[in-house]
Amino acid sequence: MVALSCGEFWPLLFWSKLSLETEVPSRPFCLPLILLLKPNVDTACSATSIPKRPLLLAMSLRFASATTTMLRRVAGGSSNIVAAAAAAASSSSSAVLSPPRSLSSTKTSSSTTLDRAKSPEDYARVLQTFATVRACAVLRTPTSAACPKAMQACIDGGFEIVEFTLTTPDCLDHLADFRSRYDNAEVMIGCGTIMNVADAEAAVDAGAEFIITPVMLPDVIQWCAARNIVIAPGCQTPTEMVEAYRHGAPLQKLFPGVTGGPMWVKAVSAALPMLSINPTSGVDLDNAAEYLANGAASVGLVAPLFDPVAIANGDWDQIAKNAAKVMTNVRTVGPYVRK
Repeated sequence: MVALSCGEFWPLLFWSKLSLETEVPSRPFCLPLILLLKPNVDTACSATSIPKRPLLLAMSLRFASATTTMLRRVAGGSSNIVAAAAAAASSSSSAVLSPPRSLSSTKTSSSTTLDRAKSPEDYARVLQTFATVRACAVLRTPTSAACPKAMQACIDGGFEIVEFTLTTPDCLDHLADFRSRYDNAEVMIGCGTIMNVADAEAAVDAGAEFIITPVMLPDVIQWCAARNIVIAPGCQTPTEMVEAYRHGAPLQKLFPGVTGGPMWVKAVSAALPMLSINPTSGVDLDNAAEYLANGAASVGLVAPLFDPVAIANGDWDQIAKNAAKVMTNVRTVGPYVRK
């Protein structure tokens, strides 16, 4: 037998106390946990000399102590813990298949007391707009003067979701100006290339309705999730996407592009149905609808929409035509069913 250390012993006392409060013995609580933990224990014991029974007990006690506080919070009191535990045990198989999201992603009215917080209704509105429109214009221009002209051209061409990026000179000034023009929700405006919480704060202060990051930044994701601000962090792999989801990101931006394009999105969406993938790099005027038809929640368009040659030549009509073409293709797929 392996002696229990302090780390394994105090959960046993905790469960004993819980049993006295609820008049339910600890053993029934531990049994479902043992069943969940057994596959991991089998693997561990095959590689070590530790007996299986003590290891199962230690692991179940650690798991039990970590979940008790959560059950109390969900149940609202000790009298409901048994029901909460039973419900959790009965749905254990689906819980294993669907990774839980971060507690920071739970939308409640209490979160609106934080600085710069949005309402749950606004959060839902932004996500529903993404689900309905399904395409976002992502603009970065080398000069400040070209920015508003290029963005107006794509809006004139039919885009209803647009993103200003911090790599564009005077980005936040232009964002604020367009928010004042389209404050009636005709066009939804966000900010991209956010690299830290300070960037996110400045973007929200300028009027950004959603946040986009080029890479997976847990601190920025959690800051947004706690404030009901929709964020789509950049992710390159399925692992990064799941991590972003668990930190509280409702959308996961696929960036940069991957080999296989739409087929990659189809495979990952099928294997990880809790994700809402937003491919950006690799999406063009012709294949945007193909990405959507193969499981993408929405798409972002950068250079194919904002042709660098057209911008350099001041050919705003060409950008409007590009916008009209891609939006015509996107609308053939129809709206996205939110998860």
